Amino acid sequence: MPKPMTLPKWHGNDLSLFGRYKPYGAIARLLALTRRSSASWAGMRRAFFLRSMAIKVLRGRPLDVEALGALMRLYPYNNVCEKRILFTPQYFDPAERELLRTRMKPDFIFLDIGANIGGYSLFVAACASQGARILAIEPQPEIFERLVYNIRQNPFATIKAIDCAVADIDTEITLFIDPENRGETSMRIINSDVEGIKIRVPAKALASIVAEEGFERIDAMKLDVEGAEDLILEPYFREVPETLWPELLLIEFVPQRWTIDLPALLAEIGYRAILRTRHKMVFERMQCGEPSVLEFGPFE
Repeated sequence: MPKPMTLPKWHGNDLSLFGRYKPYGAIARLLALTRRSSASWAGMRRAFFLRSMAIKVLRGRPLDVEALGALMRLYPYNNVCEKRILFTPQYFDPAERELLRTRMKPDFIFLDIGANIGGYSLFVAACASQGARILAIEPQPEIFERLVYNIRQNPFATIKAIDCAVADIDTEITLFIDPENRGETSMRIINSDVEGIKIRVPAKALASIVAEEGFERIDAMKLDVEGAEDLILEPYFREVPETLWPELLLIEFVPQRWTIDLPALLAEIGYRAILRTRHKMVFERMQCGEPSVLEFGPFE
């Protein structure tokens, strides 16, 4: 019986000129088919099957593409985020992105905490005006290098990238890395199989970062930090003035990893839940007397 195919590991990032890995031939056709797939059950099953075929053909190589309105070099074999954006950008948090788009204004200020390779940051930059200000924060060195590379391929002068973790205090922390999904790197052990794979990185409190950057307000903030959202947000709301509380807050919804009831804390300080999808919850600061409204977006 033949052994199953094993994909080679791609060692390091290739920072060569964009276009070297332009899709062609069978890969280009598979990419077009996955991106045209509908959001129906059958459409998604078809897209995921074709995506798995394309990844086998790529054998660990990245692809240079346009996605979410920006140019990106994406490595789909060891990062679920990159795999989603590359082959099925239409499924990449569509309800969350549309909500963000409707809130943008000329001087929009957006903080992307756990930016990964820049999906949200580049989407906001592509939709917002040049007067927007975007801060993308990513602690993992290999992924941060990809983030910076992607930013540089686009004519956006609105994104600043910072390579550090965000925590409750200014310190140095251990990151636990999943080699099969770099996007699941965390300050907390969430997969016992990868407990031994770890690196030390600098960390700053969110309040420190906001003060250093001189923000006077925050229009929207996204946190995708694999279960450390409570660790970051609770001291932030306690320490900074309300003028620095984000008007819109997008968080990865992983209550089983939190040590506090984060939605309850947000409700107590004046936020209402306005969107719930499979991966995230979105909260908005309430004006006096506004009721809480929870809408369910499409699940992936």
